[in-house]
Amino acid sequence: MADLRFSFAETFLCSAFAACFAEFCTIPLDTAKVRLQLQKKAVGDEVNFPKYSGLLGTLATIAREERLSALWKGIVAGLHRQCIYGGLRIGLYEPVKTLLVGADYVGDIPLYQKIIAALLTGAIAITVANPTDLVKVRLQAERKLPAGIARRYYGTLDAYRTIVREEGLAALWTGLGPNIARNAIVNAAELASYDQVKQTILKIPGFSDNILTHLLAGLGAGFFAVCIGSPIDVVKSRMMGDTAYKNTLDCFSRTLKNEGFLAFYKGFVPNFSRLASWNVVMFLTLEQAKKAFRGEIYYD
Repeated sequence: MADLRFSFAETFLCSAFAACFAEFCTIPLDTAKVRLQLQKKAVGDEVNFPKYSGLLGTLATIAREERLSALWKGIVAGLHRQCIYGGLRIGLYEPVKTLLVGADYVGDIPLYQKIIAALLTGAIAITVANPTDLVKVRLQAERKLPAGIARRYYGTLDAYRTIVREEGLAALWTGLGPNIARNAIVNAAELASYDQVKQTILKIPGFSDNILTHLLAGLGAGFFAVCIGSPIDVVKSRMMGDTAYKNTLDCFSRTLKNEGFLAFYKGFVPNFSRLASWNVVMFLTLEQAKKAFRGEIYYD
Protein backbone atom coordinates (compact mmCIF):
# COMPACT_ATOMS: atom_id res chain seq x y z
CA MET A 1 0.00 0.00 0.00
CA ALA A 2 1.33 3.42 -0.89
CA ASP A 3 2.53 5.40 2.05
CA LEU A 4 2.23 9.11 2.64
CA ARG A 5 5.19 10.08 4.80
CA PHE A 6 4.44 12.97 7.07
CA SER A 7 6.29 14.55 9.95
CA PHE A 8 4.55 14.75 13.34
CA ALA A 9 4.01 18.50 12.89
CA GLU A 10 2.39 18.02 9.47
CA THR A 11 0.14 15.23 10.72
CA PHE A 12 -0.77 17.24 13.83
CA LEU A 13 -1.86 20.24 11.75
CA CYS A 14 -3.89 18.14 9.29
CA SER A 15 -5.45 16.12 12.14
CA ALA A 16 -6.32 19.19 14.23
CA PHE A 17 -7.99 20.85 11.23
CA ALA A 18 -9.95 17.70 10.31
CA ALA A 19 -11.02 17.07 13.92
CA CYS A 20 -12.18 20.69 14.39
CA PHE A 21 -14.15 20.63 11.15
CA ALA A 22 -15.84 17.34 12.13
CA GLU A 23 -16.59 18.72 15.61
CA PHE A 24 -18.31 21.81 14.22
CA CYS A 25 -20.43 19.72 11.84
CA THR A 26 -21.55 17.13 14.39
CA ILE A 27 -21.68 18.87 17.79
CA PRO A 28 -25.53 19.14 17.74
CA LEU A 29 -25.63 15.32 17.83
CA ASP A 30 -23.12 15.33 20.69
CA THR A 31 -25.21 17.85 22.64
CA ALA A 32 -28.27 15.60 22.22
CA LYS A 33 -26.22 12.60 23.34
CA VAL A 34 -25.00 14.37 26.50
CA ARG A 35 -28.54 15.49 27.44
CA LEU A 36 -29.86 11.93 27.01
CA GLN A 37 -26.96 10.46 29.03
CA LEU A 38 -27.50 12.92 31.90
CA GLN A 39 -31.25 12.27 31.99
CA LYS A 40 -31.95 10.05 34.99
CA LYS A 41 -34.66 7.49 35.51
CA ALA A 42 -37.28 8.19 38.18
CA VAL A 43 -36.59 6.39 41.46
CA GLY A 44 -39.19 5.07 43.93
CA ASP A 45 -42.56 6.83 43.91
CA GLU A 46 -41.27 9.79 41.94
CA VAL A 47 -43.21 10.45 38.76
CA ASN A 48 -40.93 11.98 36.19
CA PHE A 49 -41.66 11.84 32.49
CA PRO A 50 -38.46 12.03 30.45
CA LYS A 51 -37.84 15.46 28.99
CA TYR A 52 -35.85 14.07 26.09
CA SER A 53 -36.78 11.11 23.92
CA GLY A 54 -34.80 9.91 20.93
CA LEU A 55 -32.28 11.74 18.79
CA LEU A 56 -34.65 13.85 16.69
CA GLY A 57 -36.92 14.52 19.66
CA THR A 58 -34.01 15.73 21.77
CA LEU A 59 -32.70 17.96 18.98
CA ALA A 60 -36.19 19.42 18.46
CA THR A 61 -36.78 19.99 22.19
CA ILE A 62 -33.47 21.81 22.65
CA ALA A 63 -34.01 23.94 19.55
CA ARG A 64 -37.60 24.78 20.53
CA GLU A 65 -36.93 25.63 24.18
CA GLU A 66 -33.44 27.11 23.97
CA ARG A 67 -33.11 28.27 20.34
CA LEU A 68 -31.23 26.55 17.54
CA SER A 69 -27.88 28.00 18.65
CA ALA A 70 -28.12 25.95 21.88
CA LEU A 71 -27.27 22.86 19.83
CA TRP A 72 -23.78 24.32 19.41
CA LYS A 73 -23.28 24.90 23.14
CA GLY A 74 -19.71 24.14 24.11
CA ILE A 75 -18.45 24.50 20.52
CA VAL A 76 -15.53 26.74 21.54
CA ALA A 77 -14.39 24.28 24.20
CA GLY A 78 -15.07 21.48 21.71
CA LEU A 79 -12.75 23.11 19.19
CA HIS A 80 -10.13 23.60 21.92
CA ARG A 81 -10.46 19.90 22.71
CA GLN A 82 -10.22 18.69 19.13
CA CYS A 83 -7.29 20.93 18.30
CA ILE A 84 -5.31 19.43 21.21
CA TYR A 85 -6.78 15.94 21.53
CA GLY A 86 -7.41 15.30 17.83
CA GLY A 87 -4.02 16.59 16.82
CA LEU A 88 -2.13 14.59 19.44
CA ARG A 89 -3.95 11.26 19.21
CA ILE A 90 -3.69 11.06 15.41
CA GLY A 91 -0.35 12.81 15.14
CA LEU A 92 1.26 10.39 17.59
CA TYR A 93 -0.38 7.25 16.15
CA GLU A 94 2.06 6.56 13.31
CA PRO A 95 5.23 7.36 15.36
CA VAL A 96 4.05 5.11 18.21
CA LYS A 97 3.17 2.32 15.76
CA THR A 98 6.65 2.59 14.26
CA LEU A 99 8.20 2.58 17.73
CA LEU A 100 6.33 -0.60 18.65
CA VAL A 101 7.25 -2.61 15.54
CA GLY A 102 10.60 -1.01 14.74
CA ALA A 103 11.60 1.35 11.94
CA ASP A 104 12.81 -1.54 9.76
CA TYR A 105 9.53 -3.49 9.92
CA VAL A 106 8.27 -4.61 6.50
CA GLY A 107 4.69 -5.68 5.71
CA ASP A 108 1.27 -5.10 7.28
CA ILE A 109 1.46 -4.15 10.95
CA PRO A 110 -0.50 -6.64 13.13
CA LEU A 111 -3.88 -5.46 14.40
CA TYR A 112 -2.89 -5.85 18.07
CA GLN A 113 0.04 -3.46 17.56
CA LYS A 114 -2.32 -0.90 16.03
CA ILE A 115 -4.66 -1.29 19.02
CA ILE A 116 -1.82 -0.82 21.53
CA ALA A 117 -0.56 2.27 19.67
CA ALA A 118 -4.05 3.81 19.60
CA LEU A 119 -4.65 3.02 23.29
CA LEU A 120 -1.43 4.81 24.23
CA THR A 121 -1.99 7.87 22.05
CA GLY A 122 -5.61 8.21 23.18
CA ALA A 123 -4.59 8.11 26.86
CA ILE A 124 -1.78 10.63 26.39
CA ALA A 125 -3.89 13.03 24.34
CA ILE A 126 -6.90 13.13 26.67
CA THR A 127 -4.73 13.59 29.75
CA VAL A 128 -3.58 16.86 28.19
CA ALA A 129 -7.03 17.81 26.85
CA ASN A 130 -9.25 16.81 29.82
CA PRO A 131 -9.97 20.43 30.96
CA THR A 132 -11.39 21.25 27.53
CA ASP A 133 -13.59 18.13 27.65
CA LEU A 134 -14.87 19.03 31.11
CA VAL A 135 -15.85 22.56 30.10
CA LYS A 136 -17.49 21.31 26.92
CA VAL A 137 -19.68 18.82 28.83
CA ARG A 138 -20.57 21.38 31.52
CA LEU A 139 -21.70 23.90 28.89
CA GLN A 140 -23.65 21.28 26.93
CA ALA A 141 -25.39 20.13 30.13
CA GLU A 142 -26.73 23.63 30.90
CA ARG A 143 -30.39 24.08 30.10
CA LYS A 144 -32.40 27.26 29.66
CA LEU A 145 -33.04 28.81 33.08
CA PRO A 146 -36.12 30.71 34.29
CA ALA A 147 -35.95 34.50 34.25
CA GLY A 148 -34.04 35.94 37.20
CA ILE A 149 -31.85 32.90 37.79
CA ALA A 150 -28.21 33.49 36.98
CA ARG A 151 -26.42 31.14 34.62
CA ARG A 152 -23.64 29.02 36.03
CA TYR A 153 -21.21 29.92 33.25
CA TYR A 154 -21.12 32.86 30.85
CA GLY A 155 -18.97 31.34 28.14
CA THR A 156 -15.98 29.06 27.71
CA LEU A 157 -13.30 31.20 29.35
CA ASP A 158 -15.66 32.06 32.22
CA ALA A 159 -16.30 28.34 32.72
CA TYR A 160 -12.56 27.67 33.07
CA ARG A 161 -12.19 30.54 35.55
CA THR A 162 -15.31 29.62 37.55
CA ILE A 163 -14.34 25.96 37.88
CA VAL A 164 -10.81 26.84 39.05
CA ARG A 165 -12.09 29.51 41.47
CA GLU A 166 -14.90 27.45 43.00
CA GLU A 167 -13.54 23.90 42.76
CA GLY A 168 -9.77 24.29 42.47
CA LEU A 169 -7.32 23.73 39.61
CA ALA A 170 -7.44 19.95 40.02
CA ALA A 171 -11.19 20.05 39.25
CA LEU A 172 -10.31 20.62 35.59
CA TRP A 173 -9.24 16.98 35.57
CA THR A 174 -12.53 15.72 37.06
CA GLY A 175 -13.48 12.42 35.45
CA LEU A 176 -9.95 11.86 34.15
CA GLY A 177 -10.09 8.14 35.02
CA PRO A 178 -13.17 7.25 32.96
CA ASN A 179 -12.12 9.80 30.35
CA ILE A 180 -8.75 8.09 29.85
CA ALA A 181 -10.47 4.71 29.71
CA ARG A 182 -13.14 5.98 27.34
CA ASN A 183 -10.86 7.89 24.98
CA ALA A 184 -8.11 5.28 24.93
CA ILE A 185 -10.65 2.59 24.06
CA VAL A 186 -12.59 4.73 21.58
CA ASN A 187 -9.35 5.91 19.99
CA ALA A 188 -8.25 2.29 19.59
CA ALA A 189 -11.64 1.39 18.12
CA GLU A 190 -11.53 4.35 15.73
CA LEU A 191 -7.92 4.48 14.55
CA ALA A 192 -7.13 0.77 14.63
CA SER A 193 -10.42 -0.20 12.97
CA TYR A 194 -10.12 2.55 10.37
CA ASP A 195 -6.56 1.46 9.66
CA GLN A 196 -7.56 -2.22 9.47
CA VAL A 197 -10.79 -1.75 7.50
CA LYS A 198 -9.06 0.52 5.00
CA GLN A 199 -6.19 -1.98 4.64
CA THR A 200 -8.69 -4.81 4.06
CA ILE A 201 -10.77 -2.84 1.53
CA LEU A 202 -7.68 -1.90 -0.48
CA LYS A 203 -6.94 -5.60 -0.98
CA ILE A 204 -10.34 -6.11 -2.67
CA PRO A 205 -10.11 -5.93 -6.49
CA GLY A 206 -11.60 -2.72 -7.84
CA PHE A 207 -11.08 -0.65 -4.71
CA SER A 208 -8.50 2.11 -4.45
CA ASP A 209 -7.43 4.76 -1.95
CA ASN A 210 -10.34 7.07 -2.72
CA ILE A 211 -13.32 8.76 -1.07
CA LEU A 212 -15.51 5.61 -1.14
CA THR A 213 -12.85 3.63 0.72
CA HIS A 214 -12.43 6.44 3.26
CA LEU A 215 -16.22 6.62 3.71
CA LEU A 216 -16.61 2.87 4.37
CA ALA A 217 -13.60 2.78 6.70
CA GLY A 218 -14.94 5.82 8.59
CA LEU A 219 -18.35 4.18 9.10
CA GLY A 220 -16.65 1.03 10.38
CA ALA A 221 -14.55 3.08 12.80
CA GLY A 222 -17.63 4.87 14.16
CA PHE A 223 -19.58 1.64 14.65
CA PHE A 224 -16.82 -0.11 16.60
CA ALA A 225 -16.15 3.01 18.66
CA VAL A 226 -19.72 3.45 19.90
CA CYS A 227 -20.31 -0.25 20.61
CA ILE A 228 -17.18 -0.49 22.72
CA GLY A 229 -17.06 2.96 24.30
CA SER A 230 -20.69 3.81 25.10
CA PRO A 231 -20.78 2.56 28.76
CA ILE A 232 -17.62 4.46 29.63
CA ASP A 233 -18.88 7.50 27.76
CA VAL A 234 -22.06 7.57 29.88
CA VAL A 235 -20.06 7.39 33.12
CA LYS A 236 -17.71 10.12 31.89
CA SER A 237 -20.57 12.45 30.90
CA ARG A 238 -22.35 11.94 34.22
CA MET A 239 -19.24 12.55 36.31
CA MET A 240 -18.40 15.71 34.37
CA GLY A 241 -21.98 16.99 34.21
CA ASP A 242 -23.02 16.13 37.79
CA THR A 243 -20.83 16.63 40.88
CA ALA A 244 -22.98 14.28 43.00
CA TYR A 245 -20.75 11.26 42.34
CA LYS A 246 -17.77 10.48 44.59
CA ASN A 247 -15.71 8.64 41.98
CA THR A 248 -15.92 6.46 38.87
CA LEU A 249 -16.97 3.33 40.76
CA ASP A 250 -19.68 5.25 42.64
CA CYS A 251 -21.08 6.63 39.38
CA PHE A 252 -21.01 3.20 37.74
CA SER A 253 -22.61 1.36 40.68
CA ARG A 254 -25.34 3.95 41.31
CA THR A 255 -26.26 4.10 37.64
CA LEU A 256 -26.40 0.29 37.44
CA LYS A 257 -28.43 -0.02 40.66
CA ASN A 258 -30.95 2.73 39.94
CA GLU A 259 -31.37 2.40 36.19
CA GLY A 260 -30.08 -0.98 35.07
CA PHE A 261 -27.44 -2.02 32.55
CA LEU A 262 -29.20 -0.46 29.57
CA ALA A 263 -28.60 2.97 31.14
CA PHE A 264 -25.00 2.62 29.96
CA TYR A 265 -26.29 2.66 26.41
CA LYS A 266 -28.44 5.75 26.88
CA GLY A 267 -28.06 7.98 23.89
CA PHE A 268 -26.79 5.03 21.80
CA VAL A 269 -28.51 6.18 18.59
CA PRO A 270 -27.33 9.81 18.82
CA ASN A 271 -23.94 8.55 19.98
CA PHE A 272 -23.65 6.26 16.95
CA SER A 273 -25.05 8.95 14.65
CA ARG A 274 -22.55 11.38 16.03
CA LEU A 275 -19.51 9.08 16.06
CA ALA A 276 -20.25 7.57 12.66
CA SER A 277 -20.78 10.96 11.05
CA TRP A 278 -17.87 12.45 13.01
CA ASN A 279 -15.50 9.72 11.84
CA VAL A 280 -16.67 9.94 8.24
CA VAL A 281 -16.26 13.72 8.15
CA MET A 282 -12.98 13.66 10.06
CA PHE A 283 -11.26 10.89 8.08
CA LEU A 284 -12.50 12.21 4.72
CA THR A 285 -11.22 15.67 5.65
CA LEU A 286 -7.96 14.28 7.02
CA GLU A 287 -7.21 12.26 3.90
CA GLN A 288 -7.95 15.23 1.65
CA ALA A 289 -6.02 17.64 3.88
CA LYS A 290 -2.97 15.38 3.72
CA LYS A 291 -3.14 15.20 -0.06
CA ALA A 292 -3.59 18.96 -0.34
CA PHE A 293 -0.82 19.59 2.18
CA ARG A 294 1.70 17.55 0.23
CA GLY A 295 0.37 17.99 -3.30
CA GLU A 296 -0.56 14.27 -3.50
CA ILE A 297 3.10 13.20 -3.57
CA TYR A 298 3.26 9.45 -2.88
CA TYR A 299 6.33 7.41 -2.06
CA ASP A 300 6.23 3.75 -3.06
